[in-house]
Amino acid sequence: MWPATDRAAADTDGRSDDPSAKYVAIITDGNGRWARAHGVSVNEGHSAGADTVKARLRDAAELGIKELTVYSFSTENWSRPAEEVSGLMEMFSQRIADETPELHEEGVRMRFIGQRARISQELVKRMAWAEQLTQHNSRISLFVAFDYGGRAEILDAARRFTGSTEEEFRSCLYAPDMHDPDLIIRTSGEQRLSNYLLWQSAYSELVFRQELWPDFTREALEQSLAEYSRRRRRFGRR
Repeated sequence: MWPATDRAAADTDGRSDDPSAKYVAIITDGNGRWARAHGVSVNEGHSAGADTVKARLRDAAELGIKELTVYSFSTENWSRPAEEVSGLMEMFSQRIADETPELHEEGVRMRFIGQRARISQELVKRMAWAEQLTQHNSRISLFVAFDYGGRAEILDAARRFTGSTEEEFRSCLYAPDMHDPDLIIRTSGEQRLSNYLLWQSAYSELVFRQELWPDFTREALEQSLAEYSRRRRRFGRR
């Protein structure tokens, strides 16, 4: 949990006049197309995409980003071929086991947002282990949206909601301590949110990039942040 004083300094009602993006979310799209373009299996494309997540996470920390959220597996992705889904689950589990200690040493705080009912108990346990191990780190928070859908999150929150305010509703979301993204980046040339962070993205700036996700470089991230910094966020004000 972010200290209250830190969050208050960072934003007011989720808003900030700081020209730099501190809270960034990415729709990491294009792994399959990258795989086809390179003549490799789709799961090799997902592995290349996972390598890019790790590299851009390190860049984000160096660039002063405090929270990075990545869309790793959506509620709709279960409809993909069984071989691809099982390969993704295996890769995700192995990556958590292999890379969490390293990320912990680098000061990364890991969180996973999404549903858990369809995920194996072994994977759920590894997620919980990674969260517990890194919970006190503060250099950067990595939120991984896995078996995640924005509509599902809102429905799940609505079932628990008994209050009357937006802040009370926020407390029912998967990660109440996650800030609303200043910036959402989508790769691969597609221009839609695809059921991603629907509640949290109400005032997010959107940047769409042509690169397929495995080709998304540090320079591409820097260009996206620069584009954000040139925009004026009004939040309904003049």
